[in-house]
Amino acid sequence: MASKTRLVYLLITTFCLAGCGYKSRNPVSENGLSSADTIQTALAPRYAKGFKITVRPDGVKLLSISEPNNNHAIPELFALVPKGTKAEIPDGYTVIPTPTDRVICMTTPQLAGFTGLNAYDKVVATSTTRRMQNKEWLARLKDGRVKKIGMEGNFDTEIIIASQPDIIFVSPNRRGGYEVMKELNIPLVPYWAFKETSPLGLSEWIKVAGMFIGKEEEACQLFAQMEQRYNLLKAKVSNVKQRPSVFSGEMRRGTWYVPGGQSFYARLFADAGADYFMKDNPETGGVLMDFETVYAKGYNAGYWRVMNGYKGEFSYEALKASNPQYADFRAFKEKKVIYCNLEWIPLYENLPLSPDVLLSDMIKAFHPELLPDYHPVFYSLLEKE
Repeated sequence: MASKTRLVYLLITTFCLAGCGYKSRNPVSENGLSSADTIQTALAPRYAKGFKITVRPDGVKLLSISEPNNNHAIPELFALVPKGTKAEIPDGYTVIPTPTDRVICMTTPQLAGFTGLNAYDKVVATSTTRRMQNKEWLARLKDGRVKKIGMEGNFDTEIIIASQPDIIFVSPNRRGGYEVMKELNIPLVPYWAFKETSPLGLSEWIKVAGMFIGKEEEACQLFAQMEQRYNLLKAKVSNVKQRPSVFSGEMRRGTWYVPGGQSFYARLFADAGADYFMKDNPETGGVLMDFETVYAKGYNAGYWRVMNGYKGEFSYEALKASNPQYADFRAFKEKKVIYCNLEWIPLYENLPLSPDVLLSDMIKAFHPELLPDYHPVFYSLLEKE
């Protein structure tokens, strides 16, 4: 398993280095982001639906954040004001002097933005570190440069206060426990990346991280590389004649959890040349279903995506042992389960920086002839016994 983990990192690094040769599609001048119009165009989200940005001539960035694809969501407003600047700010905005130097992240996917921007020093604390494999973060947690503030719903407010954060990135769609944090008078910035409706929308939140820490140019360039790699791959499958069907998830404590039809996974399957069995569902997050409903909709699907934290080598026998009815699905019978084991594949801490790698994995599963020499990184077809 250790050797495969090293292979994962090697392949991800290879993808990132390969992207450095691409010309950025974002309008960055030779001297960097030099004007308000240039910055505005570069930072404006192309895929993400959860944030909007207005860049003023005085350098102030007015940031609006709300739940993606929710027309009734009330946006939270932030004015990112360069330190030393005196500016008139509209009512309703939380003023954040930038660049921020001390940030708390709640999740490993949030940390990914700081990894990609080589901004490890900006993070002073985090929440869960379960299954984290990034050596730099682990070293900083071990020597105390990054503190652990506890799990959601049971945060250690003393550690939070002692960390003296400028802002805290929170994930509103998770269990929360943020009411206690609100009493600390520290700006809470909602990070809705995982409710985005496309993999590129999720990855584009690196621009948000970049804006807060003064690395917007690097963020725009990094995203442009991911975007181009992703869209080149997407173009490979645009004319496929056969689009296999795919369903997703497993039973957990009596309920089947599946990504909604407007989730980034649904878009990923479509971009990889497959039809998701919930594609007509309007939800961007997870949907809870009973076994009978999933069985009726997914019984004859050609593929089945499974992701779990199985301790050991997962197999079709292990899948069947968890629920004998799984063996009735066509995808099980034909050995077309696309699998990721979170116990030793660092998916979440790399996914925001690797939408193209994720897409390559799915294309390899659905249409292997299009990527004959590719070796999957996160997801691969479960090996037959």
